[in-house]
Amino acid sequence: MTVSNPPIHQQWIYARQPDAVVGPEHYELRSQPLSFALSSGEVLVAARYISVDPYMRINQSRRPTYNAEPHPLGVVQSAGVVGEVLAARDAPFAPGDWVEGLLGWQTHARVHHSVLRKLDPTLAPVSTALGVLGMPGRTAWFGLTESGRPHAGEVVVVSGAAGAVGSLVAQFARRHGCRVLGIAGGADKCAWLTGTLGLDWAIDYRAHADADSLSRAIRATTGGVDVYFDNVGGWISDAVIPQINRRARIVICGSISQYSGGLDAPELGPRFLHHLLYQRATIQGMLARDYLHRMDEMLRVVGPWVQRGEIVFEETCVDGFEQLPATLNRLFTGEHRGKLLVRVAL
Repeated sequence: MTVSNPPIHQQWIYARQPDAVVGPEHYELRSQPLSFALSSGEVLVAARYISVDPYMRINQSRRPTYNAEPHPLGVVQSAGVVGEVLAARDAPFAPGDWVEGLLGWQTHARVHHSVLRKLDPTLAPVSTALGVLGMPGRTAWFGLTESGRPHAGEVVVVSGAAGAVGSLVAQFARRHGCRVLGIAGGADKCAWLTGTLGLDWAIDYRAHADADSLSRAIRATTGGVDVYFDNVGGWISDAVIPQINRRARIVICGSISQYSGGLDAPELGPRFLHHLLYQRATIQGMLARDYLHRMDEMLRVVGPWVQRGEIVFEETCVDGFEQLPATLNRLFTGEHRGKLLVRVAL
């Protein structure tokens, strides 16, 4: 297929490993005319929504994490993308179809059709494929139900409760009949947790000078913790874990407090092993990739809730492909609520 005046294909290349805060200086922007040449089975996709997620910073560690090796330098930054099909050759897609896939930080992608998931824009906004009906939703659902094993009447504490995963965990826990405390940074986020999401309680960790003060507030508010869903780590977990009840379950989903400088030299805390012993508690890490094969199972449960408006899935959309590196850093400064996305202009 030959196109006169073809659009420009832009890519953000991961060029330098950050030691602390990640930013535009760790990426290079490359541009070239877009090629419409396709091999059999290939699809050309134009990105419309590009995901920005904490795992991207984990993958920039100099040490092995859950990947065997760090994200390689000199290649497109990996990321989930929702886009529109521009062209297809011998593939089950047509121009105009909406799709989702791991296409990276680029305005266009030429990929084999097998790596794409077709979306139905009449069921839910297509951006939800990167949020509540995508990887964050899968993380929240299986992390809570499989690792947290909540029971009605129990107390569930969620750190990072105003984020993409935390806000969903909190709502799922409420639907299980649990009492839920959300921990977040700032009075506005806490008001949103109780007023919009309907949580029982919210605590602003920024209002506490240290872990002891926060820990006392958690005890006074909840009386004890049955499930702790940890998205943050660091001193927040130092505050929560002394308040766990007998047979508590601790789900380690993320440690975002350590991602800007603590990946290769993490802090010592939390100092919790004796609390696990005393309360005969369990602690388990979980990754969304472990449940990729069960995506349809999650969608069957959560999808109808989304369609009926029973789940809040707030999104913070930043406009402009050029904003991607700076937007990644917003994950660690608290300048967003819900799922963080970059919207690419048509």
